[in-house]
Amino acid sequence: MPGSKNIDGSASVPEFYGKELRWKREAAGLTLQETVEGSFYGATYLSEIERGQRRMPEDLARHVDRLLGTDGFFGRRCEDVRKARRKGHAEYFERVLEAERHAESIEEWCPTVLPGLLQTPAYARTLVRAAHPAADEEEVAEKVNARIARASLFEDDHKVPEYWVIVHESILRHPILLPEEMAAQLDGIAALVRRHRIVSQVLPWNSGPYPMMQGGAMVMTFPDAPPLVYTESSYSGDTIDDPALVKRYRKSYDLLRAAALPPEASLAMIEEAAEDYRNGKQPD
Repeated sequence: MPGSKNIDGSASVPEFYGKELRWKREAAGLTLQETVEGSFYGATYLSEIERGQRRMPEDLARHVDRLLGTDGFFGRRCEDVRKARRKGHAEYFERVLEAERHAESIEEWCPTVLPGLLQTPAYARTLVRAAHPAADEEEVAEKVNARIARASLFEDDHKVPEYWVIVHESILRHPILLPEEMAAQLDGIAALVRRHRIVSQVLPWNSGPYPMMQGGAMVMTFPDAPPLVYTESSYSGDTIDDPALVKRYRKSYDLLRAAALPPEASLAMIEEAAEDYRNGKQPD
């Protein structure tokens, strides 16, 4: 379990909430383990809430309020924290935001656009503006910043999950940005591959029929919880935890991986497409 450290309560609503929780717990003379006794959660889970890294479930908030005599404070503020954590994201994406931070592995299939975890600000802005043409600049910026912040998952100070992504070749050939911006987008993905932060594969345009032709999916596994699958359409998303259905998605992903180009050939294709854009040439 991580050691205690100072929490900057001014950094965000979740950090403020967590700092108040730890202050109340320590003022009551309780350890993390003593605080979670009688609940369905572990001491590590509570520690991550105190550090602003996990959301507070309503049942645990009620348990804490009873134990600490806080007159329902933590229960009442659950939704405030939840909204702050998902700022810039749709409500249906909330569970994924937390899950990907604690995942042991993430396997993603993207048939139409590059995944949010790998998007540059320019790419993200183009997609957000296309999906929300009437949004004002402030709203667009909020959504873009929220999406880009997810990429901190690959920073050195974070326990990097094993991230495997398969993209359709057509995405590399679809110039939704200026050539230099498309080159920068693909260069960023190639850099993550070369730093061994991610593994990428490209499904060739001439691969014939393949699994999951009708939509993308994200499969997440965890060291201490059952796996999840997330699927998304333009304005809705679904988190799936049914074991039988998750098993089918995982099998389909393995078949898709077998149909895609090997990682080395995929990296070469990504870098070649980036070079074509850099030279002002539409990739073939």
